[in-house]
Amino acid sequence: MEQAVPKTYCTYVQTLSKENVHKIYHDTEYGFPLLNDNELFARLVLEINQAGLSWDTILKKKTNFFAAYDQFEIAIVANYGELKFNELMQNAGIIRNRLKINAAIENAKTILTIQKEHGSFKNWIELHHPLTKQEWVKLFKKHFRFTGGEIVNEFLMSTGYLPGAHTADCPVHKKVAKLKPKWMQ
Repeated sequence: MEQAVPKTYCTYVQTLSKENVHKIYHDTEYGFPLLNDNELFARLVLEINQAGLSWDTILKKKTNFFAAYDQFEIAIVANYGELKFNELMQNAGIIRNRLKINAAIENAKTILTIQKEHGSFKNWIELHHPLTKQEWVKLFKKHFRFTGGEIVNEFLMSTGYLPGAHTADCPVHKKVAKLKPKWMQ
């Protein structure tokens, strides 16, 4: 009996139209190194919000997330109070989960502390690189809310800190490699 070959994200998106949210994300964002703290924070919040849901849902709501969370400006999100929290809880354009919204606010506060101590969130991540997946998860759980193994793995892989975002034969792999993501160094 012949076994079915598991489909990778790279092979899956090849079957999609150029306008599909997965195709766009795969070809232009997934695995590409992010350059600033707000971009890293945005990806972390999106990964947290994906927990228990499909990535398709998050990609379709991505624009709404950026609008609702003030373009993921860390200093602004860290200062959200009860009024903004309640506004987010009423926003049908995002994931209205009390724990996930609270995690975004508290994680922004944590990143502000990290920025004071290390200059940037990016510096802090790079200071700890390379770690095993298990070590990364332990580190993130120590500092951040709502971060488990899958969230941390996808966050680091999607931002160029862990390998595996693209298969070696994927055309996007070459584009990512030219940018020398941290996992290749």
